[in-house]
Amino acid sequence: MGHRLSKIYTRTGDAGTTGLGDGSRTAKNSARVAAMGDVDELNSLLGVILCEELPTDIRELFTGIQHDLFDLGGEMSIPGATLLKATQPARLEAAIDRYNADLGPLKEFILPGGNRAAALTHLARTVCRRAERVTVALATEESVSDAGRQYLNRLSDLLFVLGRWLNKTAGGGDVLWQKGKNA
Repeated sequence: MGHRLSKIYTRTGDAGTTGLGDGSRTAKNSARVAAMGDVDELNSLLGVILCEELPTDIRELFTGIQHDLFDLGGEMSIPGATLLKATQPARLEAAIDRYNADLGPLKEFILPGGNRAAALTHLARTVCRRAERVTVALATEESVSDAGRQYLNRLSDLLFVLGRWLNKTAGGGDVLWQKGKNA
């Protein structure tokens, strides 16, 4: 891999632009940089979740997702690049099916919460949905891989299911929204 980051500050971004992986420069407030930042934030939040006590299979799943998100960030940093494979969203679908099978049908809206790992997973879901929205907006202006957009869409669904699953396996359940509670 070589020495990619031998100097951390370069001052090349002082005027409000940043370098992309293909050597081009773009504004730091561009849709591409916003999408890269949201994917990076999501990846960092998964790192926080991995600090929690988690079952081994969930830990391995989140670690694999972190690698996928790093690849997706790489895609976004190199316009026109494709690093995620079309099969990667299907891998998330299989995980959704696996963990959702242990859950009862959802008859009520739920609130983010429960145990800490579940609450953080729900927070990751909301960051993922923001990353997806920004990526979809980017795709109206520039090329974005179908697999990348689909991956974020499936990942938000998986994070919702895992938030529920983590609450259930910790001996709790969903935190239900109560219509008119404060009316």
